[in-house]
Amino acid sequence: MSLTLHFHPLSSFCWKVLIALYDTDVSFTPNPVDLGNPGEREAFLKLWPIGKFPVLVDAARGETVPESSIIIEYLDRHYPGRTHLIPTDPDLALRTRLCDRLYDLYVHMPMQQIVGDRLRPHDKKDPLGVEAARARIRSAYAMLDQRTGPYAMGEAFTLADCSALPALFYANNVEPIGADRSNISSYLERLKVRPSVVRVLREAEPYLGMFPKEG
Repeated sequence: MSLTLHFHPLSSFCWKVLIALYDTDVSFTPNPVDLGNPGEREAFLKLWPIGKFPVLVDAARGETVPESSIIIEYLDRHYPGRTHLIPTDPDLALRTRLCDRLYDLYVHMPMQQIVGDRLRPHDKKDPLGVEAARARIRSAYAMLDQRTGPYAMGEAFTLADCSALPALFYANNVEPIGADRSNISSYLERLKVRPSVVRVLREAEPYLGMFPKEG
């Protein structure tokens, strides 16, 4: 197989790429990496010195591709599958990329800030930073709840939906969406029953106990 994905099953940004791979039915070799294993960590850092998941290696084209959005763009361009994740219409493609950024920057990243704070020693906590992150997520919820349709960009499943699922799934655990955001809540439930998402969640289930609890 030409493609190898280096990832961790609990990583939210890895979920984003796995959803894309499963939804397009593109063949790849999964390589789960344990950064707590010195040998695996060293090998991964040689591959991508930044040390962040996920990373796609394309042996056939001699390419190493980091960053979840870029990986999905790369797959859509060079390995198109049964689902076309970037719309062919240029304006719709631009809006799709914007929606991807909205989920990553204003839901996904502040969620990770809150989770990261849970891992800090008690004397290193950042309550002001956490509250700012919660406020950013709530603002994003309010904006995103105005969108309607079965998927983020309407009728078609796209890059934006690959971004939305991990962002909303994890954010809902740290800053609940709430009953007043019915569009987002119903959207998340629709995503959770899509076969590619079901598969990702099933594969992550053994690791979900590692998700840091509040306290």
